[in-house]
Amino acid sequence: MLRLAASWVWDFWIADDGDRFHLFFLKAPRALVDPDRRHWRATIGHATSTDLTTWTEQIDAVLPDDSPAFDDLATWTGSVVRQDDGRWRMFYTGVSRAEGGIVQRISSVVSDDLFTWRREPARQVIEPDARRYETAATRQWPDQAWRDPWVYRGADRWHMLITARANHGAPEDRGVIGHATSPDLERWTVHPPVSEPGAGFGHLEVLQLATVEGIPVGLFSCLGSELAGERASADPVGGVWAFPIDSTTGAFRVTDAYRLTDERLYVGRLVQDRGGQWRFLAFRNDDDHGGWVGEISDPHFVQWVDGRLAIELEDRVLS
Repeated sequence: MLRLAASWVWDFWIADDGDRFHLFFLKAPRALVDPDRRHWRATIGHATSTDLTTWTEQIDAVLPDDSPAFDDLATWTGSVVRQDDGRWRMFYTGVSRAEGGIVQRISSVVSDDLFTWRREPARQVIEPDARRYETAATRQWPDQAWRDPWVYRGADRWHMLITARANHGAPEDRGVIGHATSPDLERWTVHPPVSEPGAGFGHLEVLQLATVEGIPVGLFSCLGSELAGERASADPVGGVWAFPIDSTTGAFRVTDAYRLTDERLYVGRLVQDRGGQWRFLAFRNDDDHGGWVGEISDPHFVQWVDGRLAIELEDRVLS
C-alpha cells in the first residue's frame, strides 16, 4: 500500500523497467483539508517497488509548467511507454490557469531513466476534433473531457485511448473512448471515437487494456453520480468497470461493461507481478462512512468467473 503522510494520492499508472515497478500518481497536500480542492493542486508523484506492495517514494516526476502554458495549473493522469530508442515517454493531461482548468489537453515528457523527466520544445499538444468530440466550447458537462491517455503499441503504429465525450446524444450519456494514432509517439492524428455514446456513462475515466490469461479485457472507472440511462436508474453504484474486447484497436462494446468494484476503490489497474500473475491495484476512494481516503491499495489477485473478470478482495471474490 502507498499512503503518504503529507499528501493524498489518487489516479496512478505503472511502468516496469524489469527490476523495479515505477508507480506514477496524482498527489496534492493534505493541508488543503477539503479533498475536493485537490484537482487544481495536482502534481505527478513517483514511487518504486519490487513487489507492488512496499513502495519507496521518489522525487516528484512532473510539476505544472511555468506560465503561460497549457499545463501551468495542474498535471493529471497519463501512461508511460518505452520508445524504440530506449527512452521512456510519459503522456499526461494538462490544464491551464488562463482557462480556469476547464480545457483539457494531452502532451508528453521524456526520460532516460524514469526518474528525471523533461519537456521537449517541439512536443505536440493533442486536442479533441470538434467535428467528433465535445469541446470546451460545446460541452454539455462541467468541463471538457479529454484526458487520461492510455498509450500502447499496435501492429504498425501506436494507439492512444482517451477519456472523451461525443458531440451528440443525451448530455448525460455522451461518454466515449477517444482515439488517436502515431507512427513515432511524437506526431499524433485524432480519429473518431472507438465506442458509441449511449452506453450509460457520462465519461469513461482512466482506460486500460490488458490480456489476462489469454483473454483481452478493458478497464475504466465511472462514479454512480455520472451514470446515465438504465444504469443510473437500475443500480446507480459506480466504481471500476470492465468490458470485453474483440480487437485491441476497437470498436469497443462499452454497452457490455460490468462493474468490478464499488466506489470504495477507483481507477483500477492490472499489472503482472514478477511471477507472471496478474494483480489488480486501485486507489482507496470512499471509506465505509463515505469519507475520502486517498491512498493506493495493496495488489489483489484476479480470476475469470463465468466469463467475467473478478477481483479477490480479502476473503471474497467480487464478480
